[in-house]
Amino acid sequence: MDDLQGGLKDNLPGNRLGEKIDRREFIRRLALVTGGVVVGTTLLGNLGCGPQTPAATPTLVPSSDTGVTVDPNDPRIEAGPVEFATAAATMFGYLSRPKEGGPNPAVLVIHENRGMQPHFPDLTRRLALEGYTALSVDLLSRKGGTGAFADSDQARDALREMSGPQFLEDLNATVGYLRSLSQVSADRIGVTGFCFGGGLTWLLAVSNPNIKAAVPFYGSAPPLTEVPNMNAPVLAIYAEDDDRINSTKPELEAALKQNQKEYRFISYPETRHAFFNDTGGRYNPEAARQAWIEALSWFNRNLKA
Repeated sequence: MDDLQGGLKDNLPGNRLGEKIDRREFIRRLALVTGGVVVGTTLLGNLGCGPQTPAATPTLVPSSDTGVTVDPNDPRIEAGPVEFATAAATMFGYLSRPKEGGPNPAVLVIHENRGMQPHFPDLTRRLALEGYTALSVDLLSRKGGTGAFADSDQARDALREMSGPQFLEDLNATVGYLRSLSQVSADRIGVTGFCFGGGLTWLLAVSNPNIKAAVPFYGSAPPLTEVPNMNAPVLAIYAEDDDRINSTKPELEAALKQNQKEYRFISYPETRHAFFNDTGGRYNPEAARQAWIEALSWFNRNLKA
């Protein structure tokens, strides 16, 4: 699992150290952060029918201080916080989808190690513009959600207290929730994740047969003994200057080749770990733009074809 590196300092408005908030208040604050409206799962589940393939938009210009490139009120999409019950907890998430058309292929977005900061709901909106239903799930939901913590340092520390099996249980339940939505093509589910989320993306790819395409960004390699179980084609994005993560690549690639798995590794020169996140200090605009185009191409090939 990735080192818990420094990162975002954004937090939900009005949240003080030690303050307890209920689910309704969490969703209200998340809507304030992301600029969106609260959209219930029932409403989203009843929207639209018929095929749609929006034009690709890989040249979005990020706003580095807010993490928003797609307005939550963009008329082409429906977007907003959701919650859904699992056996272990009520999960919080942010769901985006094309306003017209469907059912659509879906992509699960797994956040970095600071919780569900505004960058990740924004990624779901970017994917919605490309014709996907996309869900970013808050892996701190068992602890009240990212909004229950005063800042991203506390969110990071809370994630450290949780276990890999808990994360996988919640992610597998989230995949099941996505597959249950009427606007989703249940047999066309992809996953992407970043840093901490990149490692979890690998774990889903080797363990959940419902995953049909995966794009981990600088994620730790999964247990090599699990590679034979992988059915999803994987595009793995790496940074050139990321020794710890890159040290796992040779053995992982050998295992993928030995088991005749479909994969591609891309490493971007002059980049560091977390180069894709346009709200962070390591953001590399050109590499991020190219990586986004490659990720979309991978999903389009494996989820839309």
